Amino acid sequence: MKKSITLSLVLAASLSVAACSQKAADEAAPADTAATETVEGAADGAMEAASSAADATASAATDAAAAAGDAADKAGEAADKASEAAAAAKEATDAAAAKMEEAKK
Repeated sequence: MKKSITLSLVLAASLSVAACSQKAADEAAPADTAATETVEGAADGAMEAASSAADATASAATDAAAAAGDAADKAGEAADKASEAAAAAKEATDAAAAKMEEAKK
């Protein structure tokens, strides 16, 4: 009789533990799903942010290249004007030297 009672208690305890563990597993599944969805959402957000950052960087690089091209064009124009001014100064110097030679004669 003692063995029957002990066996009944062990069986009841085993069934209780099994029932509780099944309930815990059922409750853990939605938590795992929610955690997975949260991680996937965070990963999607990170990818979108990285894509936006890459687009912004490409746009900034394009704008910088355009500005550099404009600056190079302006520098070329300034160099041309400086060359013209140097040529005009040489002409003026040559003309002044010629006048000095005439005055000496």
